[in-house]
This record gives sequence, C-alpha cells and structure tokens, in this order.
Amino acid sequence: MSVVKTSRESHAASQLMAIELISGLLVSTSPQKLGEVLTEQLRELSGAKTVMVLAHRPEPAPNELLHVSPLRRADLFSVAELDLFCLEKTPGALPYSPDELPDHHPLRTLLHRVGIQSVARFELCAGGEPVGLLLLFDLPELERIADTNQIITLLAPPIALALKNSLAYSQIEQQSQELENRVKERTQELHQKNIELLESENRLRYALEGTNDGLWDVQLQDGRTYLSPRGCEILGYPADEIDDLLQVWSDLVHPDDMPITEERLQAHIKGQAEIFEVEQRLRTKSGSWKWILTRGKVVERDPTGAPLRMTGTHSDISEKKQLESQLQQAQKLESIGRLAGGVAHDFNNLLTVILGHAELALLKTDPASPLIGDLTEIRNAAERSADLTRQLLAFARKQTIAPKVLDLNETVAGMLKMLQRLIGENIRLAWLPANNLWQLKVDPSQIDQILANLCVNARDAIDDVGKITIETGNCTFDADYCANNVGFNPGEYVLLAVSDNGRGIDQGTMAHIFEPFFTTKGVGEGTGLGLAMVYGIVRQNNGFITVYSELGQGTTFRVYLPRNESDEQQASTANAASPLSRGQETILLVEDEPSILVLTTKLLEKQGYRVLAANSPNEAIVLAKEHADEIQLLMTDVVMPEMNGRDLFKNLMFFCPKVKCLFMSGYTADVIAHHGVLDEHVYFISKPFSLSDLAAKVREALDSKSATG
Repeated sequence: MSVVKTSRESHAASQLMAIELISGLLVSTSPQKLGEVLTEQLRELSGAKTVMVLAHRPEPAPNELLHVSPLRRADLFSVAELDLFCLEKTPGALPYSPDELPDHHPLRTLLHRVGIQSVARFELCAGGEPVGLLLLFDLPELERIADTNQIITLLAPPIALALKNSLAYSQIEQQSQELENRVKERTQELHQKNIELLESENRLRYALEGTNDGLWDVQLQDGRTYLSPRGCEILGYPADEIDDLLQVWSDLVHPDDMPITEERLQAHIKGQAEIFEVEQRLRTKSGSWKWILTRGKVVERDPTGAPLRMTGTHSDISEKKQLESQLQQAQKLESIGRLAGGVAHDFNNLLTVILGHAELALLKTDPASPLIGDLTEIRNAAERSADLTRQLLAFARKQTIAPKVLDLNETVAGMLKMLQRLIGENIRLAWLPANNLWQLKVDPSQIDQILANLCVNARDAIDDVGKITIETGNCTFDADYCANNVGFNPGEYVLLAVSDNGRGIDQGTMAHIFEPFFTTKGVGEGTGLGLAMVYGIVRQNNGFITVYSELGQGTTFRVYLPRNESDEQQASTANAASPLSRGQETILLVEDEPSILVLTTKLLEKQGYRVLAANSPNEAIVLAKEHADEIQLLMTDVVMPEMNGRDLFKNLMFFCPKVKCLFMSGYTADVIAHHGVLDEHVYFISKPFSLSDLAAKVREALDSKSATG
C-alpha cells in the first residue's frame, strides 16, 4: 500500500527511536537508569510533555517513582497522588482527557490542579504479572497518538521484561552486598557464616525464580553446578538429566558464542568487569539453540583472591532477539524501498523520453515503411518496462493510490506471468476466472500487492512441487448470514481467492497471521508484514478476508471487495475509443529534465497547443508574468530543485488566478497527495506517459470546472 513521504520518514524515525530504546534497555541494569532511558526516549518518541515510569509494588507498599522526564517535574505529584494512577485505584481504560472523568473523581481534580490537559497510561506486565506503569501527560494531536499507542504497545513486553529483570537484579546486588558484609563481620563464626550463606542463597533463588529467570551456581574448583528448576525448564531438560550434562558446561554454548563468553568471564574474574554478562546461544534438549542472557558474579574467593564460587541467572531473551531481528529487517526493507523508488523514478524519466520519441517517430513514418515494426517494438518494450517500474514503485510505497473502476479478471490476467516467475517453475499456477464478473473500484497497484503477497505466502507453504490456484467470483451476503459470521457486512462483493496444497496452518498460528511482525519464518526470511499489508488494503477498501486451512492439505485465502455499480467504466471505455484530444490553449510547461521538456513540448504542439516551456520554477514565474492573460494550464513536474510543483502553482495563481494545473512525476510526493491517496480534484499524470494518455489528461484538466491548489 502506498504512503506519502512524510509518513514513510516518520515511520522510519519511529523505528530508529524504538531500536535506540531497546538498545538502552539492554545496557540498563539499575531500575533508576532504566527509568531514565524509558522516560527520555519515550518522551521524544511520543511528543508528550511529561513522561513518568513507576515500578509496581504490591499492597500496602506504594508504587515507586523510578524517573520523570523532564526531571524538574518529579514533584508534580505526591506519593499518595501517584497511587491514584494505578489500576487498583482507577481500574479500566483511562480516558485521554481529564474532562471525561466523573466530576468528583479525585484524579480529575488532581489533573486540573496541576494543569494537565491529556494523559495516557500503559500497564507493563511480564509473565502475566504487573511490574510497572508508563504515564504520558500532555500528548500531541490525536493523529500522532494512534501511532504512539501502537509503538508503545509493541514495545511494552520487552520494556516490562527489562524492568522486571532490573528490579530483580537490583535486589540481587543488594543482597549480595549484604552477604559480603556479613561474611567480613563474622570471619570467626564459620558455622554461622555457612548457615547465613545457605539462607541467603535460598532467598536469592526464590527471588530469581519469582522473576521467571533460571538460577545457576558453580563451584569453580571442581565444576559442581546447580541449575534451578526454571533453568532446567528454559533449556528443556528434566532435572534428573541435567547433572551429567553440566559436567562440561561449555558443551552447551554455541561455538560462535564461545570466544565472547570466555572473554567476558575472564574480564570479570580478573576484576576488569563488575559482573559477568553475555548474550549467548545455549543448546536445548531438542538440539535447537536458544538465546539466553547470562549474568553472574564471583561471590566467594580464597585468601589469595582466586575465585571459588559464581552465582548468576539465565534469562530467556529469544523473543527479544526475534523482535530486534524484525526491526532490523523492516529497516533494511525501508532502505531497499527508498533505493528502489529512486531508481524507478529516474528510470521513468528515461522511459518517458524513449516512449515519447518512439510515438513521434511512428507518427512521422510512412505506414508501409519497414521501420514501423521496429518502432512499434520499441514502444511496446517501453510500455512493458513502465509496468515493471510501476510494480517497483508499489514495493517502495512511492506510488500514489488512485482508485479506478476495473475488471478484476483483466487485472489478474495481466499479472500471471510475473506471478509465475515469483513462485518458481516447480509450482503450477492455475487461473480460474469467473464469467460476468462484477466491477471493482480500487487502485490496481493494491491488487498487485494482494496477489504478490498471497502467492509468495502460498509458495513458502509448499515444500517442493505443488499447485497454486487463483480464482474470482461474485458473492452476495444477506443480513442473516452476516449475523452468524463476525466481520461480514451485507452486500454484493467480488471474490479473489488464492489456494495452495501446501503444509497448511495450525490453529495457534491462524489466530495471529494478520498481526504485524508475526511470522513463522526463520530469522532474516521475512518481517511478518506481508499478510498484515493485505489485511490493511482489504479493510481500507471496505472489504474483508477469510482463511481456511487444514494441516497437510493446504490453505485458501478469500478476499471480498465491494462491487462497484457506477458508470465510470463505460465512460472510460468511450473515452479510450475516441480519437486523440486536441486543443488550441496556451500551456505553461515546467520540467527540470531538458530531454523531457523538449519531448513533452513536441507532443503538446503536435496536438495543437501553444507551449511556453520553462526548465525551472523561477523561469516559469517570469513567463507567467509576461503571459498572464494567455496561460490556461500549468503542466509541472512535482519534484524540482527550486520549489515543488504545488508551491509553484500557488505562486502562479497570483498572476493567473484562473489557471488550471496538471501535475506529472515518476512518483508523487506528499505535496499533491494525502496519505498516499490522490484527491479527485487533483489532476496528475505519471511518467512515462504515451501521447494518447497525455492528450486525454491535458484535455481533462483544461475542461475541469475550476482550478485546484
């Protein structure tokens, strides 16, 4: 689905901030440092004026304020007042505005007293238990809040896990220090020391297991190792099988992670690092590898300083690693998209020149000349290349969404060759179009994206050889049917179905397939955005999608899009059959690419128009002042060095208030489209364009009722 430039940049910036936030969480071992990272970066990410992070404490203890950004607002509320924001005091969804609370609600009174206009609350839960709250005060406009809510909701699990671990680790540090102090104070009481040490270890183990982390304890002299029940569970081993395995602990560590593990361990033992901490892959009972955050500390040394004992934790960070990989993959695809869009834009300029001159040459050549065949092939090749760049721009999300009435059968048929290349020669593609298919009104590029994503999904579900079937049909759903099928709305719909005979989808996966970033593919093989994009396109067009699957039998996706009953298709067909439109009006043509400027001038003059050609916006303004009463149409490129096409049009209207405008570009910027969708009153022609397309679009803009800006 296409989006505007600012949306794309904002999304990329949000991704970078999210990655920075997660990076900050990884290095924040103390709750206060973690609170500082969260509040500072979430304030920048959300645009809120004040961000607070609270650590949850069970009753009757109050919740602890870890950090506030800006710090000078730390005294905004008292401890008792902060307690009002917790779910125990104010359950349910917290209204965005204080005015939505009941008149006598203490939170409403409190917020008005300190002058807060809006508030958002996010509960942080880990392992099903509340560990803290995020409070955002005085947020920006509602449009940004939706994006903020989505990002924070996505980041909430790793934030909660990091907060939970930092609180537990802080407790471990405190208890370890207390233990060392007791040992120093009672060096003569060996028996009592051993009892206290054992008791401290028990408390430590219980605390760690309460945080869902595994505890390990190693006697360094003989290698004897203890692994808590949770530690065994993380690695998938029964407790009675772990003893023999732990005799050579290094056998569990992935070979690629062994160098960094040894380096970090030696640094801690030699006193160069306060704690031993490393992210490593450990082998599970099934033979697979699981990402584990290992933390530990030497808790006992002999009189010479040689380490005798180490104690630490294992935290399962597999989900965090997967999220990091997905964010990196999404960022990589965004970069590839920008590159693809830039290449397609430049290529479209070249195709414009090739296609235009080929058409001019055809008009000047005798029909009996042998050159006619060669020129026709050049024109056809340019048109096919234009189709390829359109698909490239759809991938890059730089193509304007302009809904059109279309025949779905014709659209799908035009994609079959491309789809066959996409799925490979080992998979047979079957096409079953329905007769008398109803019309749709949708952007053709969105149909391309739906088909490409569904076919790739089907291809990946087939292990070797197989079959993918694409079919269309007409469907009508009445109120009784929709009442028993959630998500369906009564009406007439056009069906697009994609089926495969692959592995199928299990019920657990089926519940999440349309969720963003959900994927069953391996690391680096997918972002989990394909089906989410399909779902978004379908919903944007007021349709719905269903999935049916059986393990070992295959899967069928059915997309239902509303039937279009307007007469636009008949009007379009009539226009296509008419001769090239001509005129005698004066057109101010602005294009910074010299070859396109010369070509388009020739094409317009061929149709009888008088053309004032300018290769820059400043030159166009000079011409507009000299010919203010003559110019009836401005035809301008969208992206130019001095100013964009929209601003040029607005400037020209001071001299030519009745001038009309036709924009052109290899791809459109947000200056002429809103959220990627072209308004009906904005006239636009995409490069490359044929003579017939140009003639029709110029005439359409000139014959419109009023100018637009």
